[in-house]
Amino acid sequence: MTSLVSMDRFEVFADGLDHPEGLAFDADGNLWAGGELGQIYRIDAKRKVKLVTTLGGFNLGLTFSSRQELFVCNFKLSALIQLDRSGKVVRSWDRVGRYRLRTPNFAVFDREGNLYFSDSGEFHGDDGFLFVLRPNGKIEKLLSDLSFPNGLSLSADDKTLFVVQSTEDNVLAVPVAGGKVTGKARVYGSGLHSVPDGAALDATGNLYVTCYASHNVYCVSPNGEVKLFVADSEGTMLASPTNIAFGGPHHDEMYFANLSRWHICRVRAGIKGQLLANQR
Repeated sequence: MTSLVSMDRFEVFADGLDHPEGLAFDADGNLWAGGELGQIYRIDAKRKVKLVTTLGGFNLGLTFSSRQELFVCNFKLSALIQLDRSGKVVRSWDRVGRYRLRTPNFAVFDREGNLYFSDSGEFHGDDGFLFVLRPNGKIEKLLSDLSFPNGLSLSADDKTLFVVQSTEDNVLAVPVAGGKVTGKARVYGSGLHSVPDGAALDATGNLYVTCYASHNVYCVSPNGEVKLFVADSEGTMLASPTNIAFGGPHHDEMYFANLSRWHICRVRAGIKGQLLANQR
């Protein structure tokens, strides 16, 4: 399968991070990233890296609310954590009723302030969950028995939630509205070799999915056609890529976290990303 983009176009954007997993841009254009020991980094447009705080644990997905609050999925603390812009912990959630969160992995906001987030469960356990944190601070279960649900991305109209299933090498399309599931989930893209992890949408509805084990990135078109976006056969620039974020002055640059190494890389592909809740 021929890739759509050559690895020659990639460059290191920031280095010296502790195995970054999650990425998120704030409204000012700063890129935030998490580290393996709970670090929260902020990287400005001049590539200056600042350590904002350290939470302990292992930070996975990051996302911003429309009020520019940072929400962090922390694996080892088994918690969803809310921070203010200074890095101070505002609130955290580690339970849904009697259920103790295990692997909160990624989260995404809709326009109404509902925060969808995945709890992956055990690898190959088929025991993952999809939850929603409502604006009132209450969490509800939406789906269960998922196959290591990981990265999430929400369509521009807030009606389709894309859920990466890492152990099935696929992405589900889940009909949603107002923080509720409104229909049956279906397989949207499959054959994403291998261990798909993060996902992000461009402005025309193409879904980009990173694959942790193969160092590949795939593009799934709105009609479900899967194409290889890029492949790093050596796993050096794209080194176990986990999450994607669109950024840059024109929102047409793609940034990738690389869990196996210490850097974030970038490609100026000229593809405009879909604006997220905190960027609209």
